[in-house]
Amino acid sequence: MRSPVGAGLLAKVVNDIAGYLTRCGALKSFASKPAPTVIGFMLLLSVSGTACAFDLQQLSDQLAKPSVIHGSFIQEKHLRALPQPLVSQGSFVLAKNHGLLWLLKTPLQQDYRISAQGIARRDANGWQLLPNKSAGAEQNRLFLAVLQGDSSGLQRDFELQLQGEATQWKLTLIPRSMLLKQVFNQINIDGGALVHTIELLETQGDSTLLRLQGSAADQPLSEAEQHDFAQ
Repeated sequence: MRSPVGAGLLAKVVNDIAGYLTRCGALKSFASKPAPTVIGFMLLLSVSGTACAFDLQQLSDQLAKPSVIHGSFIQEKHLRALPQPLVSQGSFVLAKNHGLLWLLKTPLQQDYRISAQGIARRDANGWQLLPNKSAGAEQNRLFLAVLQGDSSGLQRDFELQLQGEATQWKLTLIPRSMLLKQVFNQINIDGGALVHTIELLETQGDSTLLRLQGSAADQPLSEAEQHDFAQ
């Protein structure tokens, strides 16, 4: 006697889901089961959303994978006292084990380097380290931690809430310390394979929106970029 079409389709769907979950290391007990039942199908569906849930460790691994990332940025600073945002544009280079080159083009030209040694600004005499307490220093370190996928570093200062999947995710940072709570309400980060946007919402009502555009991980450091990181 031939099986009803619905039963055959159900069996195929369940087997497909079971195969997916097995690849994720889940539901191993189902792998040895014979023909699936409706109850088995419902059990599979009930866990399929969590068996391969995208977590912070996976996000960290994903963002830390590229050795070098080149891209451009547009930064909008929204101030309560101004009707229009302050807009700046430029390019960036993120290199694993080196740091971040943040090259501002407009409204003025200024180059910054953010690394484990601190934050440096380029002038006529080369790269000059800035005081650790200089304006924007903590924000720049935060950018570096986010772009490098340093979730362990971020967790020291923020509660992290992750939603979505590897191709489209949102990470919300809620300040832990009283010092950070005096500055930020929260920080929202959106991305896929790489970070797309970073939004900083400040307690006084101001905000910063950073859009990273044209990010590509297929070009090595140029000789000039290697020199900038080595100085």
